[in-house]
Amino acid sequence: MLKPNEVFENATLKEDENYKFRTYLKIHANPGELDKQFKRLHQELFSEYDCSQCRNCCKKFKGEIPKEDIAKDAAVFGLTDQAFIDEYLNYEETDDRYQTKNCPCDFFDEEDGSCKLGDCKPENCKRYPYTDQPDRLSSMLSILGSAKVCPVVYEILERLKVEYGFSGKSGKKIYPNDPCPCGSGRKYKKCCGR
Repeated sequence: MLKPNEVFENATLKEDENYKFRTYLKIHANPGELDKQFKRLHQELFSEYDCSQCRNCCKKFKGEIPKEDIAKDAAVFGLTDQAFIDEYLNYEETDDRYQTKNCPCDFFDEEDGSCKLGDCKPENCKRYPYTDQPDRLSSMLSILGSAKVCPVVYEILERLKVEYGFSGKSGKKIYPNDPCPCGSGRKYKKCCGR
């Protein structure tokens, strides 16, 4: 798996290929099966990955705080709701939501990679990068964006390309007797296509 500081550059190099893969999936993938594949890979890869050693998502995005969480989040800092808002948040009127004032997220603790909100971390942060959620086919643009931030998302896309027999160079389907794109030297049907 890529190191956190390598993911942006590598995903940028694969951007055209990833967009072709998105188009390929839109034409060839069964939405329900794709959701299962994403969920399986999400569970497998995140079970082995320590997000606290990366936290690219905390470094690259502002945090979003739902209105209903403000009171409990303010309590973490011993602040009133209004003092918490004044200190840390901006209200985004067009989206009717609160965001942290800064990027990296104001609640990101750079010393240990944790969230200063602890167990009160927003649900959207807990669920990021959403690769285990339903309806992934309609969210592929968001996933491609996340591939530039999260090493696990990058890896999920690369593994899905192999599972689908997608060759990034030609954008065409790999057939059973073609060489496997993983570079093993075996036929696809005897390797990753099993």
